[in-house]
Formats: sequence, structure tokens, C-alpha cells
Amino acid sequence: MTLFLLRRLGAGLVLIFIVTGITFFLTFGANIPVAFNILGPNATQAQIAALNAQLGLDQPIVQQYFNWLSGVFQGNLGNSYFTSQPVTDALASRLPVTLSVVVIACIITILVSVTLGVASAARSGFLDTVLQAFSTIAHVFPAIILGIVLVYVFAITLGWVPAIGFVPLGTSFGGWFASIILPAIVLAIGGIASLAAQIRGSMIDELGRDYVRTLRSRGVSNTSILLKHALRNAAGPALTTFSLLFITMFGASLFIEKIFALPGYGTYGFNATIQGDLPAMLGVTLFSVVLVVVVNLIVDIANGWLNPKVRIS
Repeated sequence: MTLFLLRRLGAGLVLIFIVTGITFFLTFGANIPVAFNILGPNATQAQIAALNAQLGLDQPIVQQYFNWLSGVFQGNLGNSYFTSQPVTDALASRLPVTLSVVVIACIITILVSVTLGVASAARSGFLDTVLQAFSTIAHVFPAIILGIVLVYVFAITLGWVPAIGFVPLGTSFGGWFASIILPAIVLAIGGIASLAAQIRGSMIDELGRDYVRTLRSRGVSNTSILLKHALRNAAGPALTTFSLLFITMFGASLFIEKIFALPGYGTYGFNATIQGDLPAMLGVTLFSVVLVVVVNLIVDIANGWLNPKVRIS
């Protein structure tokens, strides 16, 4: 298992180098007029050339890449071209916003998906039909429309939660929860549809296996069979699906943060792309790839804990 994880970690590091390298050469090689965008249309050629030299954009692109890579190894992702704020500080200040929404969305997704998936597999009929209908509607219903409807009903009409904005957890727990619950629900809806269907299918397969019939013949309770044996064996594929959902939620947070005016990681990446803020774009890309690698490693460890065959391999 240790050797397997080391191989996955090595593959992850290679992936980080490849993705960030490709992103760097695509963005810095695109000849984006950064100095012109900063100084405006009234800037002279001398001013533009001076700013390019100050930002290091007049150097060969390979030299710029090694300068950036050297900074990464020292924990320095550079400064924003437009705000001069260190990219590391900007990501650190915005990440709690996005993590608050995504983590709450993940908790909602897991609790509801496991409940619906296990219940519909154990008791086919009306509940199973409801799950199938919910999955179909959640897949075809746009999250943006759902977000607007939730804001209109719970924020504007009922006034239970604020429509926009973010309250830090350290300021007020109630305010923090109220500011993220609607975005989290919007993020979770699509995840619940996918994960509940995955758990339902895996549970039906497990409940049809010989070991389940053996456990029943020995008088083991249905609750123990469902939650202790079948659910544990069905959790492997569900974990893989959940890891993909977690990464997808981070990507989808871009749209959710725009709807609810949250100053998070997605908003920062969106603004950096619109402005052509190259250090900020690379910082967002680097963090995204690292996140994918870390989540996949956690899933591998969890699979090894759930399935001894994985640890042996």
C-alpha cells in the first residue's frame, strides 16, 4: 500500500509539473498586452517597455518559466499585476470562502445520498421511483436557475438568509452559516443525484451476492447487513464518484460565487482570467492541480482502509 501511494504521489507531482508548465507557456506565450492593459490606451511605448521590463516580461519565456518555478519552490507565486497583492496571500484569503461552501455541500451530499441510496436499494418501490425522478430532474435542471429561485424564495421573500455576501466564521457562526447554506444547497443538488444513484446501484449489486444470503441465513439483522457489510463494500465506487464530485464542485464554485457575490477562489480565478493577470491565473491553476492530486490520494487511502485487497496490491 505504501509503495502504491508513493507511485501515485510521484505521478501526481509529474502531473503538477506538466499542467502548470503547459498553462505557463500557453498564457505567457499568448502575447497578452499586460503593460498596455495596466497603463491604459494613453500610455507611450516607452512607458509600456519600462513596465514590461519591471514585470520581467521582456525576458525569454523559458527564463520567465524558471523564475516562476524557482519562486514556487520558495512559496512565492508572484504578485498580481493589477493589485500588487501576493498571489499566495490572495488565495489564502479567498480559499476559506470557497471551502466553506464546498465542505458544507459535501456534507449535505454525503448524508442525503447515503440515506437515499441505501433506502431505495433496500426498499424498492415508491422511494426508488422518487430517487429516479429526483436524479433525472437534478441532472436536467440548471443550477443557475435553482440558485435564482432559492434566492427569491428564502432571501427576498422570506428573508431567512442574506441574498449575497459572506460572513467569516470567526465573526458570527449564524451569519456564516446563513451566508453559505443556499450556495451549498445549489452545489449539492447535482452531486446528490449522481452519488445517490451510484450508491443505489452498488448496494443492489452487493445485496444480491452470496455472502449477504449467508449472513441472512445466520440470523444477522438487516440493519447490520446494510450498514456494516453491504455499504462498506459498496463504498469504494461511491468514493471514486465523490472525489470527482468534490473536484467538480470546486469548478462549479465559480458560477455559484458569481450568483451569490461571494469573494472566493472561483471569483478570483474568473477576474484573473478576464484581466489577463498571469501570476494569478497560474496560482489558481497550480492550486487546482494540487487539489486534484491530494483528493485522489485521500480517496486511495480511504479505499485501502475499506478494501484490504487494495492494501495488499
